[in-house]
Amino acid sequence: MTTRVYLVHPVQKARGASDPTDAHDEACSLVRAIDVELVGSVIVPIARANPATMIGSGKIIELSAAFTAAEVDVVVVNDDLSPVQQRNLERAWKLKVLDRTGLILEIFGERAQTREGVLQVDLAHLTYQKSRLVRSWTHLERQRGGTGSVGGPGETQIESDRRAIDDKIQHLKRQLEKVVRTRALHRAARKKMQEPLVALVGYTNAGKSTLFNRLTDANVLAEDMLFATLDPTMRQITLPSGRNAIVSDTVGFISDLPTQLVASFRATLEEVLEADLIVHVRDIAHPRSHEQNRDVLAVLSELGVRQQRLEEMIELRNKIDLLDPAEHQAALTNAARSESVVAGSAVTGEGIDALLAHIETRLFPRRIIFTLRLAHSAGKAISWLYGHGEVQGREDGEDGVDMMVEMTEKEFFQFQKECGAATAEVRATVVA
Repeated sequence: MTTRVYLVHPVQKARGASDPTDAHDEACSLVRAIDVELVGSVIVPIARANPATMIGSGKIIELSAAFTAAEVDVVVVNDDLSPVQQRNLERAWKLKVLDRTGLILEIFGERAQTREGVLQVDLAHLTYQKSRLVRSWTHLERQRGGTGSVGGPGETQIESDRRAIDDKIQHLKRQLEKVVRTRALHRAARKKMQEPLVALVGYTNAGKSTLFNRLTDANVLAEDMLFATLDPTMRQITLPSGRNAIVSDTVGFISDLPTQLVASFRATLEEVLEADLIVHVRDIAHPRSHEQNRDVLAVLSELGVRQQRLEEMIELRNKIDLLDPAEHQAALTNAARSESVVAGSAVTGEGIDALLAHIETRLFPRRIIFTLRLAHSAGKAISWLYGHGEVQGREDGEDGVDMMVEMTEKEFFQFQKECGAATAEVRATVVA
């Protein structure tokens, strides 16, 4: 029989707070992402979180009647509950209660297909369960009848459970360390082949897998569903010049991504840290596109992606096929103003050629040999050229220093910005 679920979405009332409807709808989509029946949902305004139950006692009683009428099996509270809050709500409603973290863990548990994915989900589950052993007290009191031990009934069993979980966690971590070493060997092999890695990142359901399939002719699951992709996939792509690169499809991000998942999936997400280029796939048609963009950048920062790499990231403003004609044109116009943004659609293919061109330019920037004449006193400029470019030749004459330096256009523009005043003459030759 299908599990019947009711969603409770608490919203703290605050002046200037955004409309909670979109966050509520996302939570409903999260529930629907697992094999259950969503029988009802409600937005519950609260002045502040009740430390014992999250929501007020009057609302708890009101909701209890609604749960009974709807024959609910599980209540999902779209917030992070403390172990005490979760236990008290379960007692009050006499139902199983899942918080947001627990729900996302359930989704990941259903999605994991590879051994690595299963290991990572198991580690996240155990880390989450360890903090919630307090929930077992009532059950253990019934089971043991109270022994009068120093710490109260059930303490010995809880400590035993915690030790068992710690042992399992350490075992999983050792297995995942092997995964990390294997991935490091694969990365080293790819570097020997001189095939750069492009990592696709983005909010869940932004269209990463659809883009991955279009770029690689792969058949990765791509559905209108949150966390449709969990296990990472890699494929080779051919760029416009005929050069090859590797593209990696990664797990989608989400607002308030549970810390257990960030920690457990670090081995997988290391591909993002090691990637030569990051492409952020952003659902530009989503009403919360700006908030989703902020959440993705926050997770990338939490993973340790440096600010410079975030600035070098390419952003694909995806799903422009869902915009009305005026918005569609505006998206194209705005993207054309930036070297880091492409507007397009992974479904229709619009903008994908431009995206590939951007990727190639970043991975294989055009190199040019610049012949520069500098004054003898331009020590800073000369030092900069040695530090940032490849000096092919130098001749010191009476009128100054002639240097032949190979560098990219971007590096040359940076040189002009910092030291251009010291340059008397410049000639450029594109490297074949």
